[in-house]
Amino acid sequence: MRHFTEVKDLGNLHQALQEALEIKKERFKYVELGRNKTLLMVFFNSSLRTRLSTQKAAMNLGMNVIVLDINQGAWKLETERGVVMDGDKSEHLLEAIPVMGCYCDIIGIRSFAQLENREDDYQEKILNQFIQYSGRPVFSMEAATGHPLQSFADWITIEENKSVERPKVVLTWAPHPKALPQAVPNSFVQWMVAVGYEVVITHPRGYELDEKFTAGARIEYDQMKAMQGAHFVYAKNWSAASLEHYGQVLSMERSWTVSRRQMDVTDNAFFMHCLPVRRNMIVTDEVIEGPRSLVIPEAANREISATVVIKKILEGLE
Repeated sequence: MRHFTEVKDLGNLHQALQEALEIKKERFKYVELGRNKTLLMVFFNSSLRTRLSTQKAAMNLGMNVIVLDINQGAWKLETERGVVMDGDKSEHLLEAIPVMGCYCDIIGIRSFAQLENREDDYQEKILNQFIQYSGRPVFSMEAATGHPLQSFADWITIEENKSVERPKVVLTWAPHPKALPQAVPNSFVQWMVAVGYEVVITHPRGYELDEKFTAGARIEYDQMKAMQGAHFVYAKNWSAASLEHYGQVLSMERSWTVSRRQMDVTDNAFFMHCLPVRRNMIVTDEVIEGPRSLVIPEAANREISATVVIKKILEGLE
């Protein structure tokens, strides 16, 4: 595997899952694979789970790790071509990227959507510039439109906890005080469809996700109806994805907060969220602290998903 930005890059999904379960039993089994290799992790945005889990994954594989936070201690970077650089940005990404590539073997990139221009965000300009100009394998640690490491970890978590072969998985929108990107819900739906689950998306009208990611899933605007019989409930806020209302908050309807009311109509469903989560906006204390909450096992599996992805990239270097 050369680059990792979405589910299709992983190749054989059954094989990848088996590798994940194998690595979870013996995390340092491939510690020699990354010896004398360096991972550069570049953060344009904040991180907790992604930073810690990906760094731990690289260490599991014997790699050296360099972490670069673009917003702390680095030159401010210009990302657009044709700009007269007479402002506060001292370096252009097109010079910075190949320089970064000189110091490492693999690059992980975290760069969120700006939520200002849909076309720009959905072109994944920063991620694709690293793929084009770094000369190194690149993987996404969350980009403008997808978060594949998270979705891989979500899938591992569901496989470890499911009681039926093809569970019903519901992605529900929930209220949030600020506009959030569509990366996590986009990836989650795409992955859950790819692995063959029954996938239902529920949200208020106006929050429709791009069909590129939702093909194969069912849309249900009635949240309570969507929840009926669910085996897993994944709550997440996202702002409007349409060209007309892109990046806008169209609703703050608190009745969509996942509470005992919604969970009671499920088939004793597990609750999932990628974290960080705004309690009593996205989900009530009762649900997230309840015995069917998987938010901590999900977070723990981020180490496993990242280890599998970096392992596959390292194997491609040989």
